[in-house]
Amino acid sequence: MSPAGVASPGAAGVVISLRGLTKRYADLTAVDGISFEVRRGEIFGILGPNGAGKTTTLEMIEGLSRPDDGEVIVDDLPVWPDPTRVKARIGVQLQATALFDFLRLHEIIRLFGSCYGVRRSTADIDALLDRVGLLEKRGSFAAQLSGGQAQRLSIALALVNDPVVTFLDEPTTGLDPRARRALWDVIRAINEAGTTVVLTTHYMEEAERLCERVAVMDHGHVMALDTPRALVHGLGADAHITFTLSAPVPVSDLCELDGVSTCAAHEAEGYSLVADDAQRAVVSLLGLAAQRELEVKNLDVQGANLEDVFLQMTGRKLAEEEEEDEGGEKVEKPRRRAFLFGRGGR
Repeated sequence: MSPAGVASPGAAGVVISLRGLTKRYADLTAVDGISFEVRRGEIFGILGPNGAGKTTTLEMIEGLSRPDDGEVIVDDLPVWPDPTRVKARIGVQLQATALFDFLRLHEIIRLFGSCYGVRRSTADIDALLDRVGLLEKRGSFAAQLSGGQAQRLSIALALVNDPVVTFLDEPTTGLDPRARRALWDVIRAINEAGTTVVLTTHYMEEAERLCERVAVMDHGHVMALDTPRALVHGLGADAHITFTLSAPVPVSDLCELDGVSTCAAHEAEGYSLVADDAQRAVVSLLGLAAQRELEVKNLDVQGANLEDVFLQMTGRKLAEEEEEDEGGEKVEKPRRRAFLFGRGGR
């Protein structure tokens, strides 16, 4: 499950190649010598929690942040030390894009294209809006868009220069489930039209549904790289069991249940087990509960998934983590932003 053995830079079918990529901020190593490749025409996912190094990795590939060590090649061009040529071949959808509220959608696309030196005809603009499901909104102001529509517009802007590779940084964060699935359809359509897509996400379902291969990142390292199915199969587990108990038990006792490979206790969510034999594990759990006169509640058994892969590799869940300020209050994670005029020429 390691990224070892990938093809050399410039090999047929390889559109992005990273070798020993490293980025440091003072004493923090945000990305620590990672290497992997993206195949031309695939949807490639970088999966990990906040702080894993996903966005920093994208910024170095996109030519927005200079690496401290290592090399990046995109479409046979080295990104550094001069990222100008590569920027003309890629599209970038940032985590948040500040748009002019009172420009209409077709005006925004025309203006954005001018930043790349691209002149778009009315027919071209309509075709681009149609690709992302916004043709009926072409005359609407940006301020009138819903959250999901604004995300689709930001993807349209990332396609305005007909890029070889489009980068989507957590494209569905903050969207409701319906809008998230609608955006998945847009991403699939972009890829089917011939554009390689690289996306970061902390939603394991998103990675499983969209990505042909995923790189699992944590603390600046690539922990594994393979297809979602191969990663799950390599886990050696076929069930994820969650439940609560009427009284606490030592988590070590749960790890000794028949059929259980790993176990964890979650303060607000009870317990979770990864089992290579679901039936034996459930029977053993119920036997332990009966022996100790405990009631098992909220029992749920599901097939193994990428969440379980990450849990086994890191000992923690992949759920998005909120940061706390010094007083212990929850604060929103800063999102990678850009104003309209700033994206093409950074």
